[in-house]
Amino acid sequence: MGRKGWHGRGYLPHLDGYEIAQHVVFRLRDSVPPDSVTEGDDVLDLGYGSAVLRDDRCARIVAEALLYHDVKRYDLQAWCVMPNHVHALIVTNADHELGAIVQAWKGFSAEQINALMGGSGRLWAPDYFDRFMRDDAHYLTTKTYIEMNPVKAGLCARPEDWAFGSAGWK
Repeated sequence: MGRKGWHGRGYLPHLDGYEIAQHVVFRLRDSVPPDSVTEGDDVLDLGYGSAVLRDDRCARIVAEALLYHDVKRYDLQAWCVMPNHVHALIVTNADHELGAIVQAWKGFSAEQINALMGGSGRLWAPDYFDRFMRDDAHYLTTKTYIEMNPVKAGLCARPEDWAFGSAGWK
């Protein structure tokens, strides 16, 4: 377990393994307009869709899901829950594959948020985006990007002001 190496998920190749830092982004199913030709962070930062993670109760559910197995199954280096998507910088251990970790985050949080909001059905978009960190500079740039994302999106003035990210989590 935890060591797929290079593999495909039906599109771009991915590198999974342990002791590899990975930037993971997953989003709500309705976070991208149907006519959008791109799905990048600039589109996600517009807050399109239901953006249920704007509700502090929902954002807290996701934050606590991310942190629940921190240290035991992975090392969560940086993270941020945005109104319609989530960023995590994670290093997995040898016993847990990245895909299973992300599925656990999404499955648990969807169940809890649907129960809280009286919803049902799919909350998250299928799959997730991941990119392994090539070197220390890439790692530091990514960590800064994740923690600055709420500032860039105009949600707060300083990263530590954002309650649902590693820079401001209390």
